[in-house]
Amino acid sequence: MELTFQTATPAERLYTARQSTQIAGQTGSIGHLRADMGGDGMGFFPKWSSHRENLDTEEFQQELEGVMEALVGDEQYGGFLKSRDAMRDFCQGHPESGFNDGFAFGFRADTAQYAYLIRLQPYKGEENLFIYCYRRDWLDRHMKQAEKGIRFITPHYEEKFRVADGDKVRIRRFDGRDFERVCRYIDDCHVEIGNELYHICQFAEIMERNSNSVIPLRSSLPAVCYGKVPEKRAIVMFERGFDGYRSASFATKGRTSQKLVDELNGELGVTKAQAAAMLAGVMRGWADPAADPKNYDEQGQPIKPMSAPVIKCKKTPRKKCSLVAEVKGKR
Repeated sequence: MELTFQTATPAERLYTARQSTQIAGQTGSIGHLRADMGGDGMGFFPKWSSHRENLDTEEFQQELEGVMEALVGDEQYGGFLKSRDAMRDFCQGHPESGFNDGFAFGFRADTAQYAYLIRLQPYKGEENLFIYCYRRDWLDRHMKQAEKGIRFITPHYEEKFRVADGDKVRIRRFDGRDFERVCRYIDDCHVEIGNELYHICQFAEIMERNSNSVIPLRSSLPAVCYGKVPEKRAIVMFERGFDGYRSASFATKGRTSQKLVDELNGELGVTKAQAAAMLAGVMRGWADPAADPKNYDEQGQPIKPMSAPVIKCKKTPRKKCSLVAEVKGKR
C-alpha cells in the first residue's frame, strides 16, 4: 500500500468533521474513526462510525487497518499516534496545520482509492484523533467543483457576489438584528446556509421577501486592519463586514503616513491587497468585487478581474426545488 501524507489545505480542513447528508453523499463519505488516548496519554481507545454501508467494505476496512499501523509505527509519518505527547510534539512541529485558533491540526493521507482527512487535538480530556474517510475520486471531484465558489444572486438571477466554500455570510434582518451562517457548496445552483439547504434563487427570494440583506464575510479578509479614508486625515481601523470605521489614535500617536499604515498592518499579518479590499468594503459595500483581495496585486493595486463563467440553473421560483424537498428532514 502506497500512502502519501501531508498537511491539509484550508479547503481540506472542512472535511475533517462530519458532513451533511448531501455533502457526505457527493464526497463518498465512508465513515469516521475517533479516539482518545486515556488519562495518561499512552492508551488508544478508538470508535468507528459508518456513514455508508455500501462503501464500508471489507477491502476498505483492511486498508484502514494498514493506514493506522503505518501512522503508529512508521517514522516517516511522524509516529504521532504513539502517545498524546508524541501527537503534541508532532503538531507543534507543523504549526502551518493549525486551525480553529490553534486548537486543532489538520492533515491528509491518501492511498490510490481512498482519502483520509485527519484532525488532531492533542489535549487531555479531549478526543484526540478524528479520521474521516472518503472515496478519493469523489472527494477530489466535489472539491474541484467547489473551487468556483458559492453564488449569491438576486431573484432575477443577477449575480451579487461569491464566497468560498466554508465561508460565512452575515444576514441582516429588517429589524436590524444580525446573525452569521456558514455556507457550504452543494453544486452550482444549491447551497447549504447554516443547517438549511436552498436553491440559490429560492434563498434570494426569501431574503427579498423578508427585506433582509446578506453580507459576505470572506475568510480571505482579515478580521481587522488599519487604513486611511479620503475624508479623514487620521488613521482608522476597519472591521470585516461592518460599515464605517473607528479611530486608531491609540496606536498611531498622531502619525498619519501611509508608511505607518503599512507597518501597522504588517504587524497584524495583513497584506496590501487585503488592506485595499477592506477599504473598498467600507467605502463601496462588502458585496462589491473590489472588496475581494483576489482583485488586487501584491502592492494593493487593482487588477483586471477574470470574467466568472456564466452558469445557468433551472429556474424554480416560488416552488421548492426537488433537491431541497428530497433532503428535507434527513439531517
